[in-house]
Amino acid sequence: NVPHLRFPEFTEEWRKYKLSEICSFFSGGTPSSSKKEYYDGSIPFIRSGELHEDQTELFITEDGLKNSAAKMVEVGDLLLALYGATSGDIAISKINGAINQAILCIRTEQHKKFIESIWYKHVGKLLQTYLQGGQGNLSADIVKNISFYFAAIEEQKKLAEFIALLDERIATQNKIIEKLETLIKALSATIFNSLQGPLILLSKVASIKKGQQLNGTELEECGRYYVMNGGVVPSGYYDEYNTEANTISISEGGNSCGYVQFNTLPFWSGGHCYTLCDIKNEFINPKYLYHYLKYKEQNIMALRIGSGLPNIQKKALERFGVKLPDMTMQNRIAIALDTITKKFDVENRIKKSYQAQKSYLLSNLFI
Repeated sequence: NVPHLRFPEFTEEWRKYKLSEICSFFSGGTPSSSKKEYYDGSIPFIRSGELHEDQTELFITEDGLKNSAAKMVEVGDLLLALYGATSGDIAISKINGAINQAILCIRTEQHKKFIESIWYKHVGKLLQTYLQGGQGNLSADIVKNISFYFAAIEEQKKLAEFIALLDERIATQNKIIEKLETLIKALSATIFNSLQGPLILLSKVASIKKGQQLNGTELEECGRYYVMNGGVVPSGYYDEYNTEANTISISEGGNSCGYVQFNTLPFWSGGHCYTLCDIKNEFINPKYLYHYLKYKEQNIMALRIGSGLPNIQKKALERFGVKLPDMTMQNRIAIALDTITKKFDVENRIKKSYQAQKSYLLSNLFI
C-alpha cells in the first residue's frame, strides 16, 4: 500500500517571463585570504557547497565584508551556484550570511519554492547548454535571460506548497531508510562477527556461473524476464533466461551483492554478473548465505584483480570462505535480517512513489 498524495487542481493561466523581468540579482566576492583580520568573525560565509545548510564552516568579520565584494543575503533569498562542482544547484537560504562570487542571489516577489522547483526541472538542459571544459558554468547574464512559465502568485503558492509537502515526505523517508541501513549494518556486524561454526568454501555450497553478454539484436528478440548485469539490478525484461529465480547474484566488479526475489520468474544473468545456482538447501539457508555475503561485500571487493577496471575471477570467488553455523541458527539469522530488509524495501518503495509523483507533477505542468 504505497501512499499517494492528492494532486491539487491547477488552472492553465500561465505566462512566460524572462527571469530579469521578475527578479533582481547580485553575486558576492571573497575577502583577501592574506588578511587574517577578515576571518574568524561572526558573519557566516556561505560557499556554493553549503547552499542547503543552516550553518557554514567559514566566518568573516565586518571588516572582511566592508573591504571585499562579499554581499549579505537573508533567510528566504534564492541562492544559485554559478560554477564549479555544484554549478546549477539552487536553494532557499536558511541563514543570514555573506556570499562569494560563485553564488548568485535571486530576489523576487514570485514564490521562491515555485522558482526552485521549475529550476530543478530544467537545470539538466540548462547545464548541457552552457557546459564548458567538462563542468557547467553559468553567469548572471545567462540566468537573467532564461525564460520560464509563471502562473498567478496564488497558483504558484498552491503548487509550491504541494511540492514542499512531497519534499518533506521524501526527506522523512530518507531518514527512515538511513536508520534502517544503520540497523541492518549494526545487526549484521553483531551477528557475523560473533558467529561460531566451520568455514566452508563457497564452491561447496553453490554452483557459481558466469553470465552471458547479449548484444543489441539478441536483446530486441527477447521479451519478459529480468536481466541482471554488473550492478546486479534489473535492467530490462527478456524472454530467454539461464538462471533460476531466487538465486544470489554478485557483480563481476564485486561492488554489489543481492538476493534475487522475483517469485517464480527466472532471469537472464548478464556478462558482468556471477550467479550462485543450485544452492545446497539441505545444509545452508539461501537467505542466510545472501545476508552473509552482503555483510562480507568489502571482502568480496578485495578479491578484484587487474588495473583500470579490476574484476573478480571465478576461482577466487569459489575459494571465498563462508561461516556455517547449524541450520537452526542460520534460519534465525535469515528471519531476523530478512524482516528488517523487507521493511527497508517497503520504505524505499514509498520514497520512490513520492519521487515519482513529484516528477510526474512537474513534467505535466506547463512550466
